[in-house]
Amino acid sequence: MQINVLKQSDIISTVEFNHTGELLATGDKGGRVVIFQREPESKTEPFSQGEYNVYSTFQSHEPEFDYLKSLEIEEKINKIRWLPQQNAAHFLLSTNDKTIKLWKVSERDKRPEGYNLKDEEGRIKDICTVTSLQVPVLKPMDLMVEVSPRRVFANAHTYHVNSISVNSDYETYMSADDLRINLWHLDITDRSFNIVDIKPANMEDLTEVITAAEFHPHHCNLFVYSSSKGTLRLCDMREAALCDKHSKLFEEPEDPSARSFFSEIISSVSDVKFSHSGRYLLTRDYLTAKVWDLNMESKPLETYQVHDYLRSKLCSLYENDCIFDKFECAWNGSDSVIMTGAYNNFFRMFDRNTKRDVTLEASRESSKPRAVLKPRRVCAAGGKRRKDDISVDSLDFTKKILHTAWHPTENIIAIAATNNLYIFQDKLNSEMH
Repeated sequence: MQINVLKQSDIISTVEFNHTGELLATGDKGGRVVIFQREPESKTEPFSQGEYNVYSTFQSHEPEFDYLKSLEIEEKINKIRWLPQQNAAHFLLSTNDKTIKLWKVSERDKRPEGYNLKDEEGRIKDICTVTSLQVPVLKPMDLMVEVSPRRVFANAHTYHVNSISVNSDYETYMSADDLRINLWHLDITDRSFNIVDIKPANMEDLTEVITAAEFHPHHCNLFVYSSSKGTLRLCDMREAALCDKHSKLFEEPEDPSARSFFSEIISSVSDVKFSHSGRYLLTRDYLTAKVWDLNMESKPLETYQVHDYLRSKLCSLYENDCIFDKFECAWNGSDSVIMTGAYNNFFRMFDRNTKRDVTLEASRESSKPRAVLKPRRVCAAGGKRRKDDISVDSLDFTKKILHTAWHPTENIIAIAATNNLYIFQDKLNSEMH
């Protein structure tokens, strides 16, 4: 009998498409980044979409030790963000808890030959032996993908980095930890500007932490950050150098009758994403996904129940720490459908126009080329069960979809299920209609 032991270092911790969707990067707890490239359409089947295959793998971060604080710094990749492509090379930012790195990914399919001052093995020739000069030439070689670190942005965060976001000016980016947000220039590694600082003078007065932050997709002066209290703050960098005073505060009034011991934990926002249009914000807390209109601060425009059947299970989810899981969320290319993860390797999709929703499962069977994604249904405890329904009591809480990504223009999604990456192509339209 073969027993596969899951290595912690293989668990995927972030997933991100680049701006064209041709490349897909994943980071894991072992500090590795794996880049997948979409194969071109085959000539024999012109309408078939190219699959994603491994393009390059490299070690982005190594475990470190902070001797001043006697603190171990994990190599786990918290976030990856691509920069828009400016030339033949690709650039991406990756971060662990403390250090952000800028990587260059480039291809080489030619090599120079015929040096005058070097022999074929690269050794310097004695200049006295050079009797004639030749013109070096470029000879074809097998394609080689080279990944090199171009910048290291370190020593700017006291607390764990949870977000990085590239600005629409493509020159700056920000990094956020639990209490501060810093603004960096991509060419300057030795200094950053602190633009948000919510650290109180006395740490005993601390009531909330920053959970996620993102720049507006079109306006380089605007950014949003979310908090563990369930609030969103939109900030404008034109107003002040330190954006401690927000321009807008998005907060849903709490229903006093629904308050419980778990209210504050489940209201903490684990992810925030601007829509591609820049008009809306998508947030995820433990039980719901919400869409906010930038012009309406008083309440969310739409609220979607992701797994409301877990409301009766909060006590046991608190005991096994699952209640602290941080689920991410994603928009499709047209901002009409949103996606987020759940337990049991399930993920949820909500169509904003038709108000239809579906629960799908990421599994080896469903990821086969001709397999059809079958909608799944979870039956609440004590509820009527139909055929193929899954009882809430039989959900596997160790199988969780925390990280998802949607292709910027096409119906292609990437789902990270523990140490497996599932990519579903053109299987989504039929499920939502």
